[in-house]
Amino acid sequence: MHPDKRLMGGKRARITMMKKSLILALLLLLHTSCLYSADNLKMAVLKFGTVNWELDVIKRHGLDRQQGFNLEVLEMAGKQATMVALQAGSVDIAVSDWIWVSRQRNEGKPFTFVPYSTALGALVVPQDSTITQIKDLQGLRLGIAGGPLDKSWLLLQALAFQQSGLELNKEITPVFAAPPLLNQQLKQKRIEAVLNFWPYVARLEAIGMRQLISVQDISRGLGIRNQVPFVGYVFDEQWAKKNKPLIQGFVRATSKAKQIMLNSDQEWEQLRPLMKASDEATFLALREGFRAGIPSQWGAAEQNDAKQLFDILFKLGGKKLVGNTTQLAEGTFWPNSVE
Repeated sequence: MHPDKRLMGGKRARITMMKKSLILALLLLLHTSCLYSADNLKMAVLKFGTVNWELDVIKRHGLDRQQGFNLEVLEMAGKQATMVALQAGSVDIAVSDWIWVSRQRNEGKPFTFVPYSTALGALVVPQDSTITQIKDLQGLRLGIAGGPLDKSWLLLQALAFQQSGLELNKEITPVFAAPPLLNQQLKQKRIEAVLNFWPYVARLEAIGMRQLISVQDISRGLGIRNQVPFVGYVFDEQWAKKNKPLIQGFVRATSKAKQIMLNSDQEWEQLRPLMKASDEATFLALREGFRAGIPSQWGAAEQNDAKQLFDILFKLGGKKLVGNTTQLAEGTFWPNSVE
């Protein structure tokens, strides 16, 4: 072959390779552009909160991408830090309760609420305890997570008074402490009973402790007919109205994640490292506790019950709990939030 022809052939091959490389680069650029064109949604969470389980499912299954957004999770050391970040506009969403939302709205800050869980907690005693009803707590040491204005503690007081005229706050020795510490004190018999949040109740039940009454059952005793989710995703209403497809996509993604967690045992094997379960019994108790708290209904009936709960809490917690108001603020609940 003539040298010039060999040269031309080599040149053509290099041009062909350059074209292929250019096409590949353009395709990669297009893919990257599509990947990062989704809106970012920043969420503040407690580092070890159970909401991380649901968010992990969203990220692993790409449920955020399917809904056209990218979920960015920012872990923080305490609840106060998450609320500060939300109020400062550093994040779009955090987790709180609708009492906090109502208080903020009455102060002119238009936050709103989407349900996350109906799981609250329970009153727990040792398996061999002689305590069989609330009035048996008289004269005993009761561990209470969340402080003097904890909503579960206020509701327990309301039920004790309704059932037997007992002013529980005057009849027991309250021990306010962090949930893990209270569990330890119950195990060491330094307290006779504990009113704790549901993940810590699950851990106690896994070692044989006995649930005396759940907070949901306390609510039912007070005339609340439906399961009301106290805990939810909280965000600025004005931001949500400007970003309606984004918040609707987030709600759909959380709903899909909950369905996966409700129906797939295998999914929980993926979540096991996040759960910090020391044994199989604890793992199963946490799994079933989370599933039991997945909201199935969130409509007029549940929201009316929330207003009734607000009235009960206002009577006991007063302005220290709910702020300068006597009723649940209008707009506290984001509409059409369960899909």
